[in-house]
Amino acid sequence: MNSKYPDEYWMKFAIDEARSAFQENEVPIGAILVKNNKLIASAHNRTNAANNGLAHAEKLVIEKIIANGEKFLNDYTLYVTVEPCLMCAGIIIWTRVGKVVFGCYDEKAGAAGSIYNALLDKNFNHNPELISGVCEDECSTLIKDFFRSKRK
Repeated sequence: MNSKYPDEYWMKFAIDEARSAFQENEVPIGAILVKNNKLIASAHNRTNAANNGLAHAEKLVIEKIIANGEKFLNDYTLYVTVEPCLMCAGIIIWTRVGKVVFGCYDEKAGAAGSIYNALLDKNFNHNPELISGVCEDECSTLIKDFFRSKRK
């Protein structure tokens, strides 16, 4: 789908979004949507700023595309620094994102392989291509550093 650049290239943009979240005291998760080798939209977690537990990076970036009149995102690749939760996995399925690439697993809330793999569950009407572990160390370090700073 995005063969011109490797997944690591695009994940760096999502990592930049996650860093922005960290600086804003948000859980550092970033997401971007790519179509035809072009960055179309980007977002990061805003649960604190929005006072809304649903303001996850994946949801926010997908909503940007939906707001521009697209209903289904089959031709898009979603890059996200951390494995999507169940809510975000549902949004990915219902909007038919074509490919999902994530950095590190979320052993406590991940729904793309850790706790459950909603994205590859054949009971749903859509299953995106799924790639995990892209820039995993960098994504994992960002999350760990954030929560370590909260425990001090």
